[in-house]
Amino acid sequence: MPAMKRRTLLQAATFLPATLWAASQQDKANPVQSSKVVYELRIYHAAPGKLGELLARFRDHTTKLFDRHGMKSVAYWTPVDEPQKGDTLIYILQHPTREEAAANWKSFQDDPEWKSVKEKSEANGKLTEKIDSTFLALTDFSPPLR
Repeated sequence: MPAMKRRTLLQAATFLPATLWAASQQDKANPVQSSKVVYELRIYHAAPGKLGELLARFRDHTTKLFDRHGMKSVAYWTPVDEPQKGDTLIYILQHPTREEAAANWKSFQDDPEWKSVKEKSEANGKLTEKIDSTFLALTDFSPPLR
């Protein structure tokens, strides 16, 4: 290898780690723009009189299964005002990417434990009438989520 090319190669090799380090710091400084993380807003419209059973299923089983399948729970809510009070569960999940969200949901739905829990909890009828799902990305001005 000629001396000039070798020197250029060595300079590039010493510059590369610094460049990679700077890029990684920039990603940490503004994770919103560099991240593919998606949030999923889910709204469950419970069947009449079934919200308590739906909440129990989430409390006792679903959230643990979400964790097992790579779905991070951000928060869960129930409305305090009518008309949704008493029949609505709202929650947000965090997924590494939209593609991983689809894969995680598939593995969750195929999980034999989930199938058993769902079947047992719905022995006296379905717990939900409708489920809405919306995928969201943080804006560049959003405060970071923990």
